[in-house]
Amino acid sequence: MNTGVKITAFAAALAATFGTAYGVGKGVGPIGEPAKAEHAGHAGRAEATPEGDPGAGHAGHGAAETANAPAAGGLQVSEGGYTLALGTPTPALGRSTLTFSIKDAAGRKVTAFTTEHGKELHFIVASRDLTVFRHLHPVKAADGTWTVAADLPAAGGYKAFADFKPAVKGAKGVTLGADLSVPGAYAPKPMPPVSRTADADGYQVRLAGTLDPGKAGELRLTVTKAGRPVTDLEPYLGAYGHLVALRDGDLAYLHVHPNEGGPGPDVSFTATAPSPGTYRLFLDFQHEGKVRTAAFTVRTGGTAPAGEAPHDAGAHSHG
Repeated sequence: MNTGVKITAFAAALAATFGTAYGVGKGVGPIGEPAKAEHAGHAGRAEATPEGDPGAGHAGHGAAETANAPAAGGLQVSEGGYTLALGTPTPALGRSTLTFSIKDAAGRKVTAFTTEHGKELHFIVASRDLTVFRHLHPVKAADGTWTVAADLPAAGGYKAFADFKPAVKGAKGVTLGADLSVPGAYAPKPMPPVSRTADADGYQVRLAGTLDPGKAGELRLTVTKAGRPVTDLEPYLGAYGHLVALRDGDLAYLHVHPNEGGPGPDVSFTATAPSPGTYRLFLDFQHEGKVRTAAFTVRTGGTAPAGEAPHDAGAHSHG
């Protein structure tokens, strides 16, 4: 199957990537994109030492293992000669219009991008308490200004990520991150409990496998509805599933996609955590013409005891 959208690092500190991703399913082969899970520009990006939750992993997951974790982008507002310039750094509470541009080293707005996974640029916004997640699709004007509507339901801090590849010979993928602040009374919500099951708009998704620091492992997500496997997932941006992970503490942003298999009920990813800690996973999948998001809280080295009640995916949407 196809590769999917890239990931970027969340927050003012560190970031992380997942390794090669692949899909597991029934009867359907690749649907158009090259069978390569890693986004251009992900490998080789700088990554700082994570904060995370040192007690969350297995005893013995230390510097040797985390040193093997892949590098990631999205750590900075400026990188590789490009800058994410937000036109609306303090959007209004609720439905709001966000504007931004990508500027080159000379301060000029970039207008030419390489289309990857169906889009010239991928834009994601998430709240710092990890309870709001928005996968948005902005529109570019001729002068290089991007515009997109977003629903930001709570006051407080958010992080915006722009993931793109300039249309320049030899250019690599770039992931930039910048802070947003929604004015108003801020009441942070607690991290949702660790769970391997989630509800998403009437669908149930179960997570199997572990997320290990410095070690590649399989994460398999199985989609069902009313107790029946969903075997006809639909391609969304050229993939049967998109996975994003945000690390608690520094909010490092990870993003991978399956590249073979489908169309369900299983979607599988090979992932490597950059450090021990707690992560919030967001799986996007499309069925019956609508994109849903299932969200999970996991700790490195394991997910949660089997048989627990599913948790609702929360405030997640697509633009």
